[in-house]
Amino acid sequence: MVLVFSIPWLVWRLLRTESFAPLVVVQIMAGILLGPGMLGQAAPELHATVFTPAVIQSLNGLAWWGVMLFVMIAGVELDLRQAWAHRVESGVTAGLALGTPLLLGAGAGLVLLAGGGWIGPSARPWQFVLGIGMACAVTALPILILFMEKMALLRQPLGQRILRYASLDDIAIWAVLALILMDWTRVGRQLGFLLVFALATWLVRALMRRVPEGDRWYLALIWLGLCALGSDWAGLHFMVGAFLAGAVLDADWFDQERMDLLRHHVLLVLMPVFFLSTGLRTEWAMGGWPVFLAAAILLLAAVVGKLLGVHIAGRILRWPPGEARIVGWLLQTKALIMIIFANILLDKGVITADAFTALLLMAVASTMLTVPCVTPLLQRVRG
Repeated sequence: MVLVFSIPWLVWRLLRTESFAPLVVVQIMAGILLGPGMLGQAAPELHATVFTPAVIQSLNGLAWWGVMLFVMIAGVELDLRQAWAHRVESGVTAGLALGTPLLLGAGAGLVLLAGGGWIGPSARPWQFVLGIGMACAVTALPILILFMEKMALLRQPLGQRILRYASLDDIAIWAVLALILMDWTRVGRQLGFLLVFALATWLVRALMRRVPEGDRWYLALIWLGLCALGSDWAGLHFMVGAFLAGAVLDADWFDQERMDLLRHHVLLVLMPVFFLSTGLRTEWAMGGWPVFLAAAILLLAAVVGKLLGVHIAGRILRWPPGEARIVGWLLQTKALIMIIFANILLDKGVITADAFTALLLMAVASTMLTVPCVTPLLQRVRG
């Protein structure tokens, strides 16, 4: 735990990386450096001594609980009513912002598929290609909120629009993940889970309206655990259940300041453990350079696809000059949700450890590009 909290914070504070690498990104990089691909190669005995199987098991338990909370909060913060009120604009922009990088990412997935060594043992080719494509299209809503808060953009009309686009993309991400993970031999169990979930949602929503806010927080945590268990039992990943648990709850049932504080505390106390445990799963078994080459191909598909899709939306909807680039770069933020997405694909055998590492590097790079690219564009527009 000393390593988890001290190394990233010291690097972030002493090297003043905030302008190009926020603390979240530094924490992810520290996890990679402490993993088997870096520390494990440079000092294998030290790595084996510090990160014993018991330690890794404990870290994973903390990490996944933190991520479940984080994903549930992201689900709660989805404002589908606003998206519906502006459904034409939101639908066009979200569709192009997701669909274009998904297509280019799927093309990159086909390239990797032809090369061999990237598809997991439990995956069909279409699952692998769709998973890679969606990984290139992901926008990390919680990190996007943090970035826009720091840029004084979150409460502005443009910031609220960007949140609507990202919220719709978030729903699509988890829907596609559920499709990829669909076990066609257990469709009956999965349909049963969805039916029970729909009935339970109606009961939980009715109960939430009748209890004071103090009780709603406890009920939300119980509901989170039940949904995660149910989705895992059905053959879906428990993270799908965590997102569904939050998505069916209304944000105005909870005090906004307390919700922001909870998200802040989860990021402060639990998510650094997740970043380290993610880094401990990175592998460089193919000699290193093919992983970096794959990461570069994926990054190119993700960045070009996102910017091109938003640019087309801006032309259709006649946005002011420069606005499409701001929206495109902010929606490029991938860390956290993309890493969670890739972790699930790795857990389910859809991708290999090498493909996971390439996706992780792509997520870090795309997130590091966001702030340096958006800041001058915002200054120009405000000027």
